[in-house]
Amino acid sequence: MKEIHTAIETEMPEAERQFVVRSLVAYNDSRTAAEDYRPLTVLSRCDGVIVGGLIGYTHWNWLFVQQLWVAEDHRQRGIGSSLMAAAESEALARGCLHAHCDTFDFQALPFYQKLGYRIFGTLEDFPVGHTRYFLSKRDLKDRTKISSPVPEIATGR
Repeated sequence: MKEIHTAIETEMPEAERQFVVRSLVAYNDSRTAAEDYRPLTVLSRCDGVIVGGLIGYTHWNWLFVQQLWVAEDHRQRGIGSSLMAAAESEALARGCLHAHCDTFDFQALPFYQKLGYRIFGTLEDFPVGHTRYFLSKRDLKDRTKISSPVPEIATGR
């Protein structure tokens, strides 16, 4: 048997990264339904300038919200709820059943809870002195659980 070498590598060529990802996906697909990974991006703009954005993806019939951001001077105007509602509606159109996300104690926990997300796990001291929360929302098909209608954000034009 040949000797195996394991090493920390600070740079990974994209082709090698893709090889690892494709290999894991192929293994997963051999044991479950196809992943059906699809990126999802929702943006809110005011006069052409991005004032809010959601980056996530759908796979295995779930929506995952990776990042959600709203410019500080545009908060408390319904933009975050609008981004979430748009993402959940698109997830439903893609056949998703549920959604999940994570946030920190210094970010948006009450916001997600107001939208019907429930804590299913925590990671304390991540970062030190703070808590990371993992949340899920079940049964997106129940339209009463969609975050809110998707409002048009007035731009003053």
